Amino acid sequence: MFTPVILAGGSGSRLWPLSRQGFPKQFLALDGQGMGSMLQRTLARLDGLEHADPLVVSNEQHRFVVAEQLREAGRNCRRIILEPVVRNTAPAIALAALEAGRDGDDPILLVLPADHHIADDAAFREALLVAGRQAHAGRLVTFGITPTHAETGFGYIQCGDEAAAGGFDIAAFKEKPAADLAEQYLQAGNYLWNSGIFMFRASLLLAELECLRPDILASCRAALEHAEADRDFLHIPAEQFALCASESVDYAVMEHTALGLVVPLDAGWSDLGSWAAIWDAGPRDAEGNRLEGDVLSIATCNSLVQARHRLVATLGVEDLVVIETKDAVLVAHRERTQQVKEIVERLQAAQRSEYAESPLVNRPWGHYDTVDKGDRYQVKRIRVMPGESLSLQLHYHRAEHWIVVSGTARVVCGDQELVLSENQSTYIPLGVRHSLSNPGKVPLELIEVQSGSYLGEDDILRFEDHYGRV
Repeated sequence: MFTPVILAGGSGSRLWPLSRQGFPKQFLALDGQGMGSMLQRTLARLDGLEHADPLVVSNEQHRFVVAEQLREAGRNCRRIILEPVVRNTAPAIALAALEAGRDGDDPILLVLPADHHIADDAAFREALLVAGRQAHAGRLVTFGITPTHAETGFGYIQCGDEAAAGGFDIAAFKEKPAADLAEQYLQAGNYLWNSGIFMFRASLLLAELECLRPDILASCRAALEHAEADRDFLHIPAEQFALCASESVDYAVMEHTALGLVVPLDAGWSDLGSWAAIWDAGPRDAEGNRLEGDVLSIATCNSLVQARHRLVATLGVEDLVVIETKDAVLVAHRERTQQVKEIVERLQAAQRSEYAESPLVNRPWGHYDTVDKGDRYQVKRIRVMPGESLSLQLHYHRAEHWIVVSGTARVVCGDQELVLSENQSTYIPLGVRHSLSNPGKVPLELIEVQSGSYLGEDDILRFEDHYGRV
């Protein structure tokens, strides 16, 4: 029996434009297997193993996306721990270990990033059995990936002596190497890629933090003492947590502990950290292409092409990545996709919204998709899930027209309440309190036409909200 700790707080900037700050890669289906998002696939990988309900650590802004994907997959969760600011893996794991032991328990924790691809789930489970024995014996276990090539984008773990119950003592951690050094590691045969997957007893990890990084542990304890529970969420206060050092668990603990051990994992692993990795991990045709969506390819080879909203045609190209989304298109050489984050940095510096949000924006009640916008008007397609509702609110600078496409809408507008069905519409004047809910059993789809002098999402005054938003 172990407790999974799922780390779902990454930004996935190298997978722009599909992965955005508002909806990063762990919430996307990327591995070409058609079996849910990366978060859902991570949880499904544990099926058949005896484990407790997982703890999920994520960012405050993604709380409803996490909850909805867990609900959609039919997965129970012990707690969703919400970080107000990003502070790397050591604080995130410390929070999970403290929360796991809050009731006097001391479970074995299996720490899994939510955005990894593993092709061979059976081999992964076999490695877990080895790691579990070592974790019960008092070791801090990490998983090392058997390298398939001289990779410069990963850190490495040098294996020491073989342990009696499986795995190897850790001789050293190595930073991401240059190409020649990576080739030496591959030829040596005793170096593994650092996966970022761990297994250890909660109390042992906390004891090593107390010894090696007491500042991180103290900050996490203080933050947890002031945390507020809300539905399935545990909100970590920003005031305390922002004081915590940002440090990976490798730097904080694993590189310095005498209890470290690495278990080799040969299971078709990838961290899906770039579009080149997506191309490599997914199914490809006879020309070496991975084509998704409405793609017409002629004399194209060894390329990744994704068409999300329109026809994409390629002619006479090779080794390209072409990612088409509604508001942005990426064209890159496959060997330079690690540099995509530089595009995101430039967009952010220019204060362009494309670095953070896509036209489709998720909300706790469903989502909306921007269809068109111009001077003093904006058109959105809105989906409200059954039983959900938008807050009672008003806008100072815009009026809205709602047209129901399918489903049933309950509308409050001032003192009036009405129920609308397909092809019916209503008007929400500027400055009037209003709300929208779906009382039906199927999703509500409607078109919203906004008009006014200012159409920003911050033109909203909420009076009542089921989701605790200000």
